[in-house]
Amino acid sequence: MDAQGRGRAEGADPADQWVLNPQTGDYELRLDGAPAPPPVPRQRTPQAPGPRPGGPRPGGPRDRDDEQDNDSTADGPRDAHRRRRDLPKRSRKRKALMWTGGVMGLVLVGGSAFAYYWYDRLNGNIGTVDIGDIGSAAVLGDGPANILVIGNDVRTGEGNEAYGNRDNVTGHADTTLLFHVAGDRSNATVVSIPRDLMTEIPDCETRQSDGSTKTIPGSQGTTRFNESYGVEGRDPGCTMRTVEELTGLDVDHFMMFDFNAVKTLSTAVGGVEVCLEKPLKDTSGGTKLDLPAGKSTIQGEKALSFLRNRHGLKNESDLDRIGMQQKFVASMLRRLKEDTLSSPSKMLDVADAATKSLTVDQGIGSAPKLLTLARELGKIDLKNITLMTLPVVDNPDEPTPVTVVPDPEKAPQVFSMLQDDVSFTEVKKQEKKAKDKQAALLNGPRAEASAVRVDVLNGGGPQGAAGETVAWLQSSAGVSRSANQGNAPAKVARTQLVYAPDQADQARKLADLMGLPAAALKPSAKAGGDGPMTLTLGPDFKKAGVPVATPKKVDVPQSRADEKMCKG
Repeated sequence: MDAQGRGRAEGADPADQWVLNPQTGDYELRLDGAPAPPPVPRQRTPQAPGPRPGGPRPGGPRDRDDEQDNDSTADGPRDAHRRRRDLPKRSRKRKALMWTGGVMGLVLVGGSAFAYYWYDRLNGNIGTVDIGDIGSAAVLGDGPANILVIGNDVRTGEGNEAYGNRDNVTGHADTTLLFHVAGDRSNATVVSIPRDLMTEIPDCETRQSDGSTKTIPGSQGTTRFNESYGVEGRDPGCTMRTVEELTGLDVDHFMMFDFNAVKTLSTAVGGVEVCLEKPLKDTSGGTKLDLPAGKSTIQGEKALSFLRNRHGLKNESDLDRIGMQQKFVASMLRRLKEDTLSSPSKMLDVADAATKSLTVDQGIGSAPKLLTLARELGKIDLKNITLMTLPVVDNPDEPTPVTVVPDPEKAPQVFSMLQDDVSFTEVKKQEKKAKDKQAALLNGPRAEASAVRVDVLNGGGPQGAAGETVAWLQSSAGVSRSANQGNAPAKVARTQLVYAPDQADQARKLADLMGLPAAALKPSAKAGGDGPMTLTLGPDFKKAGVPVATPKKVDVPQSRADEKMCKG
């Protein structure tokens, strides 16, 4: 029987199963309902009324020192200590094993002071940020979920000044992971977003310490992704908004870690195994990293140096470093699943280490909520977790590129698959689900083409796409009440049609005519369809009359979390 079962015999409270054995003077865990040995009469020393200082442990027995303080025999404490020393070693060992098993049972069922202590401690570790109306109040809803794991490059902390400017006390968004969890929880996709990606940062409403709100202006044109946090007072909610604008996905939660998290987490799991084809040595003197070829188990400062290092890699670039980071993350996930989850004590160490360096949104800002999230994510088989880097190309606006931009063809395909919840590991299964979703959304009455009213904007499609589409709608599709509104205020990740609830019949008709997938249809919360719908053409739009469809696959480098970095 496991530790959880041991604490639940016959539905009894775990604390009630600890019974004093009067023959040994020790408390023992009775798991099989067996009666305690017959009592041995003992004399009690008179004691002043009232609780002992600190009070008894709630929900469980007093320990051996409690017995000596409050339940001494007539012969005095000295004889009690002598009897304890005279106990057989095997008996004391058995007691220790039962005590450990009993405590862990109490932790797992959450019904003891020990569990309360850990919940209270973990809650005290967690930092939270009020990000206002962005994100989700639920830990995980019924459908797909997107969690943004932000790496904060702040240099505060012992030894961290070697990695950059230690005067930067806020930090910026370093390499960030978008963790997409499938609606049926069968798979997940982790997309690394490079810190040097050029993208647009939208206006961002932030909450101030006095409870007021302040809107931080967005970027003028494109700027580096890492400026989405820490610049001009931008908070993690600004990074979430930036990712939503970039991908067209709704981001539910964020989790932000700093450099110290890498050191403490890698140590808490007992080290992370990495494997190198050739020796890796940082000759710059910044990190002093020196690893041999083959297998190494790294933790603490050495693990952070490994993740921050660029020297010795193929192009010594941030993209090369991201590849190493993904392999490290996969190796750590395997260590957690194969070793840590089976050891409650290691789980507590990992939880303690993680929460000390963790900042989250209020939707998951407590130990119970984070544990719920961890349990849900822990159900996903490692072979169904795909890791990839956002497809990018060199920035064409730089003579000697040091930044990158989204790949104009492949990036929209990745976003489209995520938006339609298509797995990169189970495409056929997920493709069927996407078709079922589209069939459900598009199932209903259609308006006549002449009744469809729509404004068309170009939000990233080919030049002149809005005008050409309106011409096609009016001449070939019978949608006479369509109008060209020119360029959209901002680019979109993919084509989308926004409509009011009472315009659903018009939306279905337009989707039929243009071959729009279900993910392109965006019902508005505002009732009343007096005005026209809004069709914004994205980079997935080719030309009028060509269906906008979700790709079945995309040709980008991928890896799986179950793939070992070290073979054999």
